[in-house]
Amino acid sequence: MSLRKIWTALRGAVNEGTEAIVDSQSIRILDQELREAKSELKSCDENLTKIMAKRKLAENKVNSLQVDIESYSNHAIAASEKGDEGLAIECAERVAELETQLQTEQGLLEGFLNSERSLKSNIAKAKTNVRRMEQQIDQIKATESVQKAQVAVSTRHMGANSKVKTALDSMERIKSKQQQRAAELEAAEELAADESGSSLEAKLKAAGIQPGGQVSGSDKLAQLLASREKA
Repeated sequence: MSLRKIWTALRGAVNEGTEAIVDSQSIRILDQELREAKSELKSCDENLTKIMAKRKLAENKVNSLQVDIESYSNHAIAASEKGDEGLAIECAERVAELETQLQTEQGLLEGFLNSERSLKSNIAKAKTNVRRMEQQIDQIKATESVQKAQVAVSTRHMGANSKVKTALDSMERIKSKQQQRAAELEAAEELAADESGSSLEAKLKAAGIQPGGQVSGSDKLAQLLASREKA
């Protein structure tokens, strides 16, 4: 085998080992990614809060400038109507300054509003994705638990069947040994009877030759009639 083929085989083995590790830790990795996503969303919410606060300050500044512009405009008109041109011009100059500030503040306010809208939209999308990811992780965990339970049940069922078969085999062996032992005991009893002569005596009794054997009905009746006549 060439060195190139050996290297390819080793690299394939490493890749398979890496994939096996990743697969075994897949749920843990998903949980970690979800936690990181939630942490990022929390930071986004904090940034959005800061921008919204700055937008509110800018709105207040714009509103205040608009009030001042309207007020000094009225003052300029009133002073002009009273013939105080110097005061009227001074008020008009103040209005011009305020309008310049207003343009600046309105530009800042528009920027804060755009940032706020953009962040809200992006955060909403990210939260939707996180919720979807969380749902998928829960489903994966539930499926994993169910499949592990099914594997355990299947394994135990197979093991139980094997144990039952083993128990039945053992029971049959025990029965066979008991039958063998009973036959051996019976043979031993027969052998002992032959050796003691009790077997022969049993045969003589059965034939009616030796007392204690089986008596027929007719013989017994004859004995009863004979004993009655003697009486």
